[in-house]
Amino acid sequence: MRHIAVIGAGITGITTAYALLNRGFDVTVFDKNRYAAMETSFANGGQLSASNAEVWTQWSTIFKGLKWMTQRGAPLLVNPKPSWHKYSWMAEFMGNIPNYRANTVETVRLAIKARDHLKAHAAREGFAFDCEQRGILHVYNCKPDFDHATKVTGLLAEGGLERHAVTVDEMRKIEPALQGDLYGGYYTESDFTGDIHAYARGLGEACKRRGVAFHYGAEVATLTSRTQGVDLGWADTGGRHADHFDGVVICAGCRSRDLARQVGDRVNIYPVKGYSITVNMSDDASRAAAPWVSLLDDKAKIVTSRLGPDRFRVAGTAEFNGYNKDIRDDRIQPLVKWVEHLFPQVSTEHAVPWAGLRPMMPNMMPRVGAGKQPGVFYNTGHGHLGWTLSAATAELVADDVLAHAGPRLHVAAAAE
Repeated sequence: MRHIAVIGAGITGITTAYALLNRGFDVTVFDKNRYAAMETSFANGGQLSASNAEVWTQWSTIFKGLKWMTQRGAPLLVNPKPSWHKYSWMAEFMGNIPNYRANTVETVRLAIKARDHLKAHAAREGFAFDCEQRGILHVYNCKPDFDHATKVTGLLAEGGLERHAVTVDEMRKIEPALQGDLYGGYYTESDFTGDIHAYARGLGEACKRRGVAFHYGAEVATLTSRTQGVDLGWADTGGRHADHFDGVVICAGCRSRDLARQVGDRVNIYPVKGYSITVNMSDDASRAAAPWVSLLDDKAKIVTSRLGPDRFRVAGTAEFNGYNKDIRDDRIQPLVKWVEHLFPQVSTEHAVPWAGLRPMMPNMMPRVGAGKQPGVFYNTGHGHLGWTLSAATAELVADDVLAHAGPRLHVAAAAE
């Protein structure tokens, strides 16, 4: 097993290609878009947040979803229109509630590993991605939410993460731009932020320089597992093509479910839509008033990141509405109003809206590793934490591919 196809050039696909390259594989990447990181990896919240590793599989998530079902601007919105995929996924989600603690702890451990890899890759390959190593500040405006965060902090510590409680005065010292009526917060100094799109493009260019082949504008239509390898059928503007690979790693986001079905695997990903705005700050007053420290407003389910001096990214909300990429104004306006309320000197005149589909598994854990058929592997289903986890899961799946490879390749990888 030497020549591996990677389907998907988002953050998981690019980090997977890089990890495979470093283990001596010949890698070919396919993506239906013209460029890398044009879907879920285009304009997310920017946080590399081990401190946000708490999984959603709790009864409180169910109760909030029911309560907010009629509120079009709610942080969590479920379209009640019947769908077997949606409601069967939700049933599995509820079935994973007993795994809340174990999955939260494991997610923290993956996140801590991932951030070291991300920094090392960028330093080694020499590209910038508007990285701000100023920590992440979780803000709470009432005691019950703060008390829940205190319990979560114990789980995060079990996974190896250090974060500590801060008073309102301490919060304002950490981020002087912070305003509003606050109760308290938690600060994670080791977390950081960056532009996921710039990172994926930079690492993709590094992969290309080192010999990875990229097929952009290439829609993978068929996967057929053979005794020796996988046949891949794909199409681009030049027509239809068929290639044979020793193995394939599926990193195709929400489309991974359909591709997995072709090779006999059930990868029950549901597309959970998230929204963001990128506030382009062309005036000095806005640049001075916008926070540099990354924030997470737990009640509003909103996160922020400062992407260089002129851009302020604000993201949040979760919408269960199928494979729908429409950018709804009633979902964007809460993000705009949040900025205008907490940072009134920041002009939102040039705020650019965006929506993307998070590929989410019902247990809130990514699907990583080998499938049923020989030569088929997965690195997908990271949900809202693809940026946070991808570099760690890429290493895991690359190790798995290497473990299934022949001894000659093991020797080559060891020598490298």
